[in-house]
Amino acid sequence: MESAIPQHLAASRTQPTRMKPGWQPPYPSFVARFAPSVARVVMAYFGVQYRSDGEPPAIVRTALADLAAACSNADGPGQADRATYVDEAGYRTIVTVAYWDDVARHERWSAAAGAMWLGDQHASGEAGFFLEVVRPSVARFETLFSNDRREGIAHLADALSGEVAEHAYWGGARDRVPLGQTDPLAPGEPPVVTGDGVRQVVRGQHNLCLIRSGQDWTGTEGDERRMYLDEVEPVLGAGMDFLRDEGRTIGCHANRYMRLIDENGDLMDKSFGMSWWRSLADLDRWAQDHATHKAIFGQAMKYLSTMGPAARLRLYHEVTVADAEEQYFEYLGCHPSTGMLRVLPAEVAG
Repeated sequence: MESAIPQHLAASRTQPTRMKPGWQPPYPSFVARFAPSVARVVMAYFGVQYRSDGEPPAIVRTALADLAAACSNADGPGQADRATYVDEAGYRTIVTVAYWDDVARHERWSAAAGAMWLGDQHASGEAGFFLEVVRPSVARFETLFSNDRREGIAHLADALSGEVAEHAYWGGARDRVPLGQTDPLAPGEPPVVTGDGVRQVVRGQHNLCLIRSGQDWTGTEGDERRMYLDEVEPVLGAGMDFLRDEGRTIGCHANRYMRLIDENGDLMDKSFGMSWWRSLADLDRWAQDHATHKAIFGQAMKYLSTMGPAARLRLYHEVTVADAEEQYFEYLGCHPSTGMLRVLPAEVAG
């Protein structure tokens, strides 16, 4: 059994661990192992939104094609996923999630790509465009996988670990974040939104928390597939809807529940929730105490106990606790409930 924290990031712990002495997890899980030379990664969410009652406008189709082309450039992301959902205001939203393990390469790439995505040519009123980026040090994020199939940032890792000890108990994510060994990861001052009503920028918040938590049912069939789609997924969807609609009451700034799509735009048998939280502590409390997550956890345990080792559902997540200087949020022509615009009413720039 390995520690989830790699040796080169291990420190003398001054913050209490949530793991009991001698803990033996009831099922195996694994984490992504990055080369010691990787100091920082980039997680960038390029979003476009438009009214969901029709085909995407030409401006959206062109922008997505331009972004896909840019992602194939030499300094483009090492991994890029595309996903879709209809948001709380009824807008179809398409999000490209791009990852780098080299900040300098991202900076070279983003100078042109950012202007392409958020340039004035997209301030047409036909669609809204946004960019949400975190560039955390490797001490500020953690991953967890139920199997050996990588997703998200783990595609850029050298390897997956062997079985790790820090999971299957409340607060495990905090124990897996390397900085959590010595830092309570308390939230800083609230974010601030500034702008002119069309183009808005959100100033980051110290120790803002981002989670991407996904499900892959590609390999399921028969009773297992039916049980996931008919019993587990509806409960998961209800929890995601709660975070989307009422999450601000418990510290969740914004939540998206998305389906991955392939290069042809067809839905894949993969989904993920992606949400911004005021703090890791708020995320912990929802996971441990709230009725919506208790229902998700209960259905998941029923599913796994029924399927046993034969279960082919694959689960993963990545949790980041970012410093304010590692965050960037910009929204062009987006409705006011988009992403981090939900944190505060906009202050109109002078």
